[in-house]
Formats: sequence, C-alpha cells, structure tokens
Amino acid sequence: MVPEGAALRAGPGQGGVQAAHWSQSHPVYSGISDLQRRLLIRIMTQPVPRLSVPAALALGSAALGAAFATGLLLGKRWPPWGPRRQLSLLPPKDNPLWQYLLSRSMREHPALRSLRLLTLEQPQGDSMMTCEQAQLLANLARLIKAKKALDLGTFTGYSALALALELPEAGRVVTCEVDAEPPELGRPFWKQAEVEQKMDLRLQPALQTLDELLAAGEAGTFDIAVVDADKENCAAYYERCLKLLRPGGVLAVPRVLWRGEVLQPRPTNKAAECVRNLNERILRDARVRISLLPLDDGLSLVFKI
Repeated sequence: MVPEGAALRAGPGQGGVQAAHWSQSHPVYSGISDLQRRLLIRIMTQPVPRLSVPAALALGSAALGAAFATGLLLGKRWPPWGPRRQLSLLPPKDNPLWQYLLSRSMREHPALRSLRLLTLEQPQGDSMMTCEQAQLLANLARLIKAKKALDLGTFTGYSALALALELPEAGRVVTCEVDAEPPELGRPFWKQAEVEQKMDLRLQPALQTLDELLAAGEAGTFDIAVVDADKENCAAYYERCLKLLRPGGVLAVPRVLWRGEVLQPRPTNKAAECVRNLNERILRDARVRISLLPLDDGLSLVFKI
C-alpha cells in the first residue's frame, strides 16, 4: 500500500506496473540518515519486470530480506509495541542531573547509609525502598510528630530504621517479616544508630500481626505506616492499616507502578493485578486524600481524613 501523499508514476520498461515515487519530505523518512533514506527510495522505486515463477520466488525472498533490513532501520524510529522493558518516569540513576539532585537533598544517617549499601548487595536488594523515598517518609514522620509506626515487609530494616530515627525516645516501630535472616543483617545498624529499643520485630505473617494489634485495641493509635510486603495481600493490608492509623495519619505504599505493568488491560501476573486493583481502590476511597509520586517504581502517599 502506498503511503498517503506519495505520488505514483509509470516509467517505460516497467511492464505496466507503476512504481512509487516517494516524496523526500514524507514522515517515513523522519529521523533516519541520508544513506538510509536513499536505500529506502531505491528499494521502493525499482522497476518490476515480468518474471518466471522461479525468478519471482527469488525476487520475493530478496524483497523479504529488504523488508527485514528496512524494519531494522525504522525500528530505531518506532520501537515495537508492548512493555519490552521496565518503564520509568525518572531519568536513569546514573544521570548527572539526578545524581546532583540526590547529592543536594540526601542527609542519610551513617548507619542508615551503611545498611542501604549492604542491602543492595543482597539477593533482591534492589526491591528495598530507595533512599529518597525513605527520607521523604522520615520527614513526614517528623512533620506529624509521629510516635508509633508500622512497617510491613522489614527485609533488612532500612525503612524501619529511617522511621525510628525520627521517633521520640519512647517511640515504637512495629515491623513485620516472615524471614528471620534479613533483619539480622540490619540489627547491628539498629544498634549503631541507638534505636534498637524502638524496634518491635514481629516474625510472622503481617496479616496476623495486624489482626493482633486490632484485637489489642490499638486501632486509631498509629501515626504512619509503610506497606511494602507481598502485593497479593496489599488490599487487606491497606484496610487493616487504615483502621490502625489515627485521623491525619500517613500510609505509604511503594512500587505501585509495578514496572509499568499497571498499564496492561490484563496484567501478566497476580501481583501486578493486585497492585492495579489497589490503585483503583485508593483513588475511589472517600476516607483518604492521596498523592501518587513518580519516585522509583511509584510511591502512593495516603492521608487518612
């Protein structure tokens, strides 16, 4: 099919077949080199003689090869559809401007920085909350004068430590984990920061801990909560945490863009589907005010009314 706006002309010796004369200004040539442009024009304007069946087959094979080569060239201009790679709204982490932003904004406690670097060396360490996210939550905790915090998904305790550093001496961080090994990596840094006494580590499923807190009459007594545990239960975590938060309390949910898979009409895995459903639930929840930030893989801040 000839693109819209392309002129057709018939030349002698072409066996009555018209060849496409493509305008140099046609959009298909936008963004490619002069050499690529000449190659495309030559391919599209070659005469098509009358051929025998074997010759036609040979020409067909050559045409397929040319189409493949053309596809490679044009693929640089128009990438294939679909989520072939992780989507991000921020520049790469090694971007000079992004590095400048971090260098002019981060004030990481030495113990917190050491724990972050150690965590990044562990398997799945890159799933940890980023330093800029943790600092934002710590600043919010200080702003609202938080005394009690919830942290679902301890791992090595990086986000729990960031919160504990901002709580008063009698403050408390209830942090939940099902694997006993990762928190032990973080414990020396809790001691280094002199906040170990604030850490209330619960080695059991987070839902069990939340139900125990509600049964103990602690509804409406927590100031801030972080939900960074398994995404399959994120809706249940959300509802229980809202009950435990006081009015004006803050609920933070990281990784709510799920590498861009929330854009898919039918997410490819259960976790992505649960994240997308949670985002819709929060959007329509009249009990809260929200702000979804493009930090790392997305961070939802939910403020209980």
